[in-house]
Amino acid sequence: MHDVLFQPLQMGALTAKNRIFMAPLTRGRAADPMFTPNDLMATYYRQRAGAGMILTEATGISREGLGWPSAPGIWSDEQTEAWKVTTKAVHDEGGMIVMQLWHMGRIVHPVFLDGQPPVSASATTAPGDAHTPQGKQPYAEARAMTHEDIKRTIGDYRRAAENAKKAGFDGVQLHGANGYLVDQFLRDNTNLRTDEYGGSPENRTRFMREVLEALIDVWGADRVGIRLSPNGDSQGTDDSNPAATFGAAAKVCEELGLAFVELREPGPNGTFGQTDVPKQSPLIRQIYTGALILNSDYTAEEAVADVESGKCDAVSFGRPYISNPDLEKRIAAGAHWNPNKDVPKSWYFPIPEGYVDYPTLAEEQAEAAE
Repeated sequence: MHDVLFQPLQMGALTAKNRIFMAPLTRGRAADPMFTPNDLMATYYRQRAGAGMILTEATGISREGLGWPSAPGIWSDEQTEAWKVTTKAVHDEGGMIVMQLWHMGRIVHPVFLDGQPPVSASATTAPGDAHTPQGKQPYAEARAMTHEDIKRTIGDYRRAAENAKKAGFDGVQLHGANGYLVDQFLRDNTNLRTDEYGGSPENRTRFMREVLEALIDVWGADRVGIRLSPNGDSQGTDDSNPAATFGAAAKVCEELGLAFVELREPGPNGTFGQTDVPKQSPLIRQIYTGALILNSDYTAEEAVADVESGKCDAVSFGRPYISNPDLEKRIAAGAHWNPNKDVPKSWYFPIPEGYVDYPTLAEEQAEAAE
């Protein structure tokens, strides 16, 4: 019954061996030195190389854009070199791995910026508290980006894309979701600008378009994708007319010929967004004709139904891939899925436990047979 998920999928120049993708998952293991990937991370990704496509955890394009303790970056030569261990590990297992490029915008706490304010589309403040090395602290008001800031940041995205290429990735995905910088430009409650980057939905997609154009210059459109979250409030980022905003964003993706678009659409227990808002994927499907990937709280049966019906071309699984490194094999066999060690320490603390110690189905069966 799951055969449809095991058909290959062509996305531009990328060929996925199946349609069960691993969604981007922040795991906070780049602990020492800060922001540099390590061998533990290479093991984690290698274990999950059976996914049709691995989308890496969100990876910082610059020090200014990264405000999560022990998340990795891709702006330095050291980080670029260290990522090569992960890409080789995944490729040695026959997998495909695409790097997600991340700028957090106003979600970066000043503690990461030597006390300077974060940058965003406009001078706004995220609700709630930031995770910092000193514990949780309230977010600070962002500084509205100048034209010079915008130009500089697009340059940071370009350099990160070049580094991802040097590190051996198969492509890049722009993180345009979950209330981070690109999303802060897209949506009208965080983008209050009156210049060419604000106002109409088309203007609010301008920053996204210019970043994507920089990534395409480096990679070609056939190896570039984006993640969007047209799903109501996300870390205080919201929009008064999601259909207009995300319709305009989908039009940009279509005009640029992106290899794939991934959408977060939370189910009843979703994170990073309301769960009771109308889904925009049917509208986006009408506008964007490339590979569409849906994400959030899927069962195997729901994934089969949505791919079979043409609602999407693939499904990316997040939390199930934390605790089931061979999720695609379990789906093929109709086997059980292991639950997560559902505690923040195992999700985000830089330790092997709850990260690389989940058994595969074959290991479970071998142990049961002893």
